Amino acid sequence: MSFVAAAIVGSTVVSGVIQSNAAKKASGQQAKAADKGIEEQQRQFDALQLLMKPYVETGATALGQQTALIGAGGAEAQQNAINALQQGPEFNALVRQGEESILQNAAATGGLRGGNVQGALAQFRPQVLSQLIEQQYNRLGGLSTMGQNAAAGVGSAGMQTGTNISNLLAQQGAAQAGGTLASGQAWGNAIGSIGGLLGRGAAYQGYTPQGATAPLTFNQAMLGGF
Repeated sequence: MSFVAAAIVGSTVVSGVIQSNAAKKASGQQAKAADKGIEEQQRQFDALQLLMKPYVETGATALGQQTALIGAGGAEAQQNAINALQQGPEFNALVRQGEESILQNAAATGGLRGGNVQGALAQFRPQVLSQLIEQQYNRLGGLSTMGQNAAAGVGSAGMQTGTNISNLLAQQGAAQAGGTLASGQAWGNAIGSIGGLLGRGAAYQGYTPQGATAPLTFNQAMLGGF
């Protein structure tokens, strides 16, 4: 192959290399951008999980205590929950204040030793305990609902994060595939150009164009000198 032909082929190859490398570089940059997006999505989700963890755990604990109070966790668990209320400072404070009020009213009316007073005292503690159980269940209900909402929020965020990451992975795959295809196309174009040039040189070598004084050389034919 002559110097001119070699130069043409060489420049075409260089052009193909440049285009191929550019395509690969562009797809690599897109893939890296997708990687960063995936990392950020995961970081944000992890941060949300950490933020909502206390609420989810508190809600789960509250739900367990609710279950125990109504007996759904078994008789022993229910009794333990009731005993905890009876031995707690709130129950004792309410009972002490209520009994003192009953005795003070009875003393003021002169009926301190009457049967009504004793009956009122006997009924007071069970009434306080019953009301306290109901109040405690409602309080725990607020906490368990809060935990449920927190867990639902984390679940929703997890689904959205999964969707976002899936989309980014698809973009990453498309970028890599596009880079591979573009690189192949660049080489295909380069090889096609080389083949066309060589074919034209071979076809028109020795051909004498109209008005020419000598037939075309291979180099002239490749360069389109007619």
